[in-house]
Amino acid sequence: MLPPSTPDRWTTRLWKMQFVSSPRHIALVRHQTGRALADWGYSRDDIDRALLVCSELATNAVQHGHRAGHLFEVRITATKGDCLVEVSDPVSRPPRPFMADTNDEHGRGLQLVAALAKETGHRPRSPWGKTVWARLALTEPRTTGNT
Repeated sequence: MLPPSTPDRWTTRLWKMQFVSSPRHIALVRHQTGRALADWGYSRDDIDRALLVCSELATNAVQHGHRAGHLFEVRITATKGDCLVEVSDPVSRPPRPFMADTNDEHGRGLQLVAALAKETGHRPRSPWGKTVWARLALTEPRTTGNT
């Protein structure tokens, strides 16, 4: 007689945190997000890719979605093969891709995010603001990780 099959133990993982809208908090976003993804068992390559996307979206929230006295939120939702990175800020104006010249040092963040993600987008956030998101395809974590 065969033992019962082991059920797939993967469940959706969710992490979110709010941050002060300041450039110096981008490093904290990367640290906290990286820690969550590592705890969930993702590979270093997957974590690095997700952190780059998260960092670009968070930087845009600070630079273009800043409103005095308001925080921005980073939310990571991981399923078995996907990682959804969402960054919300209090400004309703949707993101606009910038066509940077070859000599420009800025303005390529959304292009970089689009190149790394399998899909991207934005949506209004109630009662105000917006959420900009990117869905990445990740390899299956080596363990089910911590909850």
